[in-house]
Amino acid sequence: MAGNSAAVVPWHGIREMPVVLITGTESFLADRALRILTDRMKSRDAGVEVNDLDAADYQQGDLLQLASPSLFGEPRLLRVSSVEKCNDAFLDDALAYLEAPESDVVVALRHGGGNRGKKLLDALKAAGSLALVVECKEIKKDAERLSFVNQEFQRHSVTIEPKAARALVDAFSSDLAELASSCAQLISDVGSAGVTAQTVERYYGGRVEATTFQIADHAISGRFSEAIALLRHAMNSGAEPVMVVAAFAMKLRTMALVGGASGSIDAVAADLGMAPWQVRNARASLQGWDQAGLGAAILEVAHTDGAVKGSGPQPDYALERMVRVVSMRGIRMGLRAS
Repeated sequence: MAGNSAAVVPWHGIREMPVVLITGTESFLADRALRILTDRMKSRDAGVEVNDLDAADYQQGDLLQLASPSLFGEPRLLRVSSVEKCNDAFLDDALAYLEAPESDVVVALRHGGGNRGKKLLDALKAAGSLALVVECKEIKKDAERLSFVNQEFQRHSVTIEPKAARALVDAFSSDLAELASSCAQLISDVGSAGVTAQTVERYYGGRVEATTFQIADHAISGRFSEAIALLRHAMNSGAEPVMVVAAFAMKLRTMALVGGASGSIDAVAADLGMAPWQVRNARASLQGWDQAGLGAAILEVAHTDGAVKGSGPQPDYALERMVRVVSMRGIRMGLRAS
């Protein structure tokens, strides 16, 4: 077996090698990488033989039998799932096969994470030119989703405006598969014309999940438990603290403007340059608030904005404090001087 380190590539860098290790917790990207490999091999030779094995329910000898030399020498792809749950029989056979892999066979191993099979993983990573490691890391952060969207369009030479990419990420922030599907739909329908923010609004305007605004809505309505739970979920999912604060600022600013205006919904909307539904929602949100509490909440949001940008306490602490203060209709709990 070679003693150099195997090459490591992202999901879209997958290519034929004697043994390909697809590793990482992002199942969607792992499935896509395996599909790319399968399609590429079939496009080169329609007669490629494809077999699937489950490493968790493996029978001794299956790998070696399926990968044994073929009478006609046709290319073969052996796809092995659940390597993170593999039994000892598979480990023994996989390690033995790695010593002398067949030249006309590609063995693709899917490992979803964890320490099971570590001896095999270490051997693969040290297999040099015999193996390729394909990393499918979970996409959690907002910036990573934006990068993913831009890459999707770049791969098909279709342009997308920054605001359009931002809107897509907002619309499908919790499901990478749906985000990829929406990109594919736009690429297919719009093509060389390019994708604008208006295009995304036309296709997916009613689908925006806008979790950050849901957090603000819960807090403003006094539902602290729901707001804090949603905040923690959003942070664990990679939401940007600045975007959370921006949602609170926008909601409270609108409430302050509407609260200081009188007249019919249509008249106030016209005076403030808002849509009637914005005025209607702001008036509903103002129930239970007074001017002093609203001012205190806006000041708290300003402090939190500074904190998440590096000029205050830990962002997580500042965000949770903001949610608490807003949920209490601006009561400052005596923790900061007015």
